[in-house]
Amino acid sequence: MSVVSPSSRSSRKPKGEGHSRRGEILAAAERIFVEHGYEGATIRKIADEVGLSSTALYMHFPDKGAILQEICRHAFGELIAATESLSAMDGPPEVRLRRLIEAYVDFGFEYPNAYRLIYLTRPAEAREGAQSLAQELGADVFSAFEALVAEAIQSGRMAGDPRAVAQAIWASAHGVVSLMITKPYFPWVDRDALVKTTLDAVFAGLMKP
Repeated sequence: MSVVSPSSRSSRKPKGEGHSRRGEILAAAERIFVEHGYEGATIRKIADEVGLSSTALYMHFPDKGAILQEICRHAFGELIAATESLSAMDGPPEVRLRRLIEAYVDFGFEYPNAYRLIYLTRPAEAREGAQSLAQELGADVFSAFEALVAEAIQSGRMAGDPRAVAQAIWASAHGVVSLMITKPYFPWVDRDALVKTTLDAVFAGLMKP
């Protein structure tokens, strides 16, 4: 039988508010996964962070693997919605493609912890389904990139293999996001300036004169 200290007991939150409580759990878990690593995170740590008992937390999620997958699903939901909206806009394909990759970059900086969990997956997270989930949901995002690249190539605005070009654009954006969120101590220039400079160079190299 576990012993709950008076201070822990007094910090317990009242029952109810299931939806908001679930969101609190996900936000706390996301921070703890990044700070302590997936293997270093425990249900007890997550529960303590939101002022719940471990037993109460299990009423929302069966294990930390389920929490990790829910974080990934929520984050990808935001990105997929933005992707679908931009893909459906009017305008030249290369303009929509540029807006799409900028939205991807914005997503990474807005949700840095989720980005690290999804795109900088370590072996422990991969074993708990994060990698397969990222492959499943991320395929929709990459397919949107590739479709717009193919459209730009067919219109004569770009040249090359659509898949290779799409991967090159994605890799450049991922490089900026992953470096800036994992190496904050580096003396980076203004974030918007770095993103613009990188994407300007990539698109200039891929566009036909």
